[in-house]
Amino acid sequence: MKYIKETVIHAPPERVFAFHELDDAFDRLVPPWEDAKIVQRADISKVGSRAIIEQKLFGIVPTRWVAEHTAYDPPRMFEDVQISGPFASWRHKHIVEPHADGAVLRDEIDFEPPLSFIGDLAAPLFIVPRIEKMFEYRHKATKEWCETEE
Repeated sequence: MKYIKETVIHAPPERVFAFHELDDAFDRLVPPWEDAKIVQRADISKVGSRAIIEQKLFGIVPTRWVAEHTAYDPPRMFEDVQISGPFASWRHKHIVEPHADGAVLRDEIDFEPPLSFIGDLAAPLFIVPRIEKMFEYRHKATKEWCETEE
């Protein structure tokens, strides 16, 4: 399955990319309704760096998510891939492209839900809406930071 979210941000691509390099970027991107605890922070500038996040799916099921950074091309793109976690597979590209009004932030996620065909059936009802809500929050947080004067 593929999920794509794009947002025009009125800031240079370098600033949009720089947001993701902040030490507390992930903290800023975790929606308040998510029960997520950062066990280990990743350095997006280091390919092979891993983030470990513990959270409760649907507020009940404890899950540990390990993601590894697999590509870094500033100020254009970085990528992370799930090593272990709640999905059968997850590859997330964070792309920043120039735009007439500043930059476009584009998140591209290729994922396979857990539980094989059951997950495929559940994805449109439970997984995709949750991803959409989370990335709506993430793009809003990024846009607000990037468009605020320093």
